[in-house]
Amino acid sequence: MRRWTMPLVALLGAAIGGGAIWSYDRAAVPAGADRAQIERVVHDYVLANPEIIPQAMQRLQERESGKLVAANRAAITTPFGSAWSGNPKGDVTVVEYFDYNCGYCRASLPRIADLLARDRGIRLVYRDMPILAETSRDAARASLTAAQQGKFQAFHDALYAAGPVSAQTIAAASARAGVSGAADPATIDSEIARNLETAAKLGMTGTPSWVIGDRVLSGALPVEELERAVAAARGK
Repeated sequence: MRRWTMPLVALLGAAIGGGAIWSYDRAAVPAGADRAQIERVVHDYVLANPEIIPQAMQRLQERESGKLVAANRAAITTPFGSAWSGNPKGDVTVVEYFDYNCGYCRASLPRIADLLARDRGIRLVYRDMPILAETSRDAARASLTAAQQGKFQAFHDALYAAGPVSAQTIAAASARAGVSGAADPATIDSEIARNLETAAKLGMTGTPSWVIGDRVLSGALPVEELERAVAAARGK
């Protein structure tokens, strides 16, 4: 256990604003205190304030996610063709990893629209993450083909409006969006593979998943939670 003590000190310090452990009981840390005495202070503080453990773990998780986001920033925030909406010069980029077969992604549609309407400084990037069915991958291929032709949003809206994903609704959405011809399958499949690889690196296990600033979030989040994440990213 002792080898984790000093990392825990740093972790707890970050979680409670830095230095608060020592203000908790300065008298317990005499000048020239040795390691055992410091460990005792930490031990007593944790027992008196157990609620800081999940706070510290969340802070550590966010810190590690931030490193992964930074290392993969271009693959996350650079849109494929026209697979984006909102303000092209927005000061905050919100990235949604989605699957057309995902009911939670569908439920997020009005929340995304609300978010963009309420904050004109957001650039939203869509990343196809087809993980639920074979039709998810077919829809992603059609979606990225539309994006190559500058028709992503028209296809995106048309497919969601068409109902359950099938070969028929994908074809109908492509026709409605005015998508013509076939894209290079190697380019499209490479983009899908890269999205899945990046999502795995970020620890994403389902859709929708989000990257906002340095944070990775998951689920059909309320617009207020998305706004808080945007505000935090904007504040950095």
